[in-house]
Amino acid sequence: MTTLFINIKELIQIRETSTKKVSGASMNILPTIKNAFLLVEKGIITDYGSMKKAPTSADKTVDCTGKMMLPTWCDSHTHIVYAGNREQEFVDRINGLSYEEIANRGGGIVNSAKKLQETSEEELYQQSAKRLEEVIALGTGAVEIKSGYGLTVDAELKMLRVIKKLRENYNIPVKATFLGAHAFPTEYKNNKEGYINLIIDEMLPKVAEENLADFIDAFCETGYFSVEDTDRILTAAQQYGLIPKVHVNQFTTIGGVQVSVKHNALSVDHLEVMNTEDIEALKGTQTMPVALPSCSYFLSIPYTPARDIINAELPLALATDYNPGSTPSGNMNFVVATACIKMKMTPEEAINAATINGAYAMNLSDEVGSITKGKKANLILTKEIPSYGFLPYSFGSNLIDSVFINGKEM
Repeated sequence: MTTLFINIKELIQIRETSTKKVSGASMNILPTIKNAFLLVEKGIITDYGSMKKAPTSADKTVDCTGKMMLPTWCDSHTHIVYAGNREQEFVDRINGLSYEEIANRGGGIVNSAKKLQETSEEELYQQSAKRLEEVIALGTGAVEIKSGYGLTVDAELKMLRVIKKLRENYNIPVKATFLGAHAFPTEYKNNKEGYINLIIDEMLPKVAEENLADFIDAFCETGYFSVEDTDRILTAAQQYGLIPKVHVNQFTTIGGVQVSVKHNALSVDHLEVMNTEDIEALKGTQTMPVALPSCSYFLSIPYTPARDIINAELPLALATDYNPGSTPSGNMNFVVATACIKMKMTPEEAINAATINGAYAMNLSDEVGSITKGKKANLILTKEIPSYGFLPYSFGSNLIDSVFINGKEM
């Protein structure tokens, strides 16, 4: 089955196979072809170029006159497997309570864990599948999903099994991250060492035995897991081949970036609070900084200093942080717009961050993230728009005409 897209107003994010990520000044370069075609065969991009060189026939032809095409968004940080919601905490914050104060009162992650523990695996799957379908419709064509709302051996495994089932039942790349070190359960509040031992001695071996995770994560933050705790957990995960992707610098800078780099983390995520030492620690590494601007928007906390990171010739990825407490949205279009509006990223930088760099942050550089021969035909076809800068500019409008996954319209 071949599908030929013709008369594409602008084909965005054209890359050679050798480009895995873009950094620094290169993030402001977004290769495109105007008045283009794209050919898909058996779900794979096989050719593209100027309409002057377009093939004359295919099994199916799609006329894209006036519309633009780009690779689907690559969302490298989500928590979309969760139970229920935390809308009451949303109201509590409006009434003056901070995220930390809500957590100290038994809310936050521990609240979500209680709900999840009481929810059956099938019900959890059904709730999560709806969210996954929602984000695909919004243009996401690859996603990472974390555990971390279980906080018991059985509940963490339940979450990871749901993620595995989502991967099996949906045709987009889904990466799984084990985040048992998301918070300390209430029963371990005065025995943090005991919970860390539970993660290392019981959770990790069972996660590995069932092959349920690609990555390991920890919430390295004041009041959660210390640098020393994180170091222990990441060290223990090495024997199981789990690659670190770590929550750091959301509220404070305590050395989370440095310990993550020490363990060759694939990414460090959040980074709302950064100092010179943190930025220096990332230079010369293969670790991808990941910003989560809709979390900053929802919690009214600082935004990741994108300009400082990019000006240091580092790369940057964008992701949603879709979760019930701090970002109940998986809309990558809003993330891209917010990065431009609040973080002063250019449209080119934001699109690069949400596609090719997002793919890198999930070890998916060879599959998605750019218009490249041999990659999956996971594509966004926009409505008729004047330029790709209109995507973040018109932040409240749905500008997606169609989403194609493996070349098939969703």
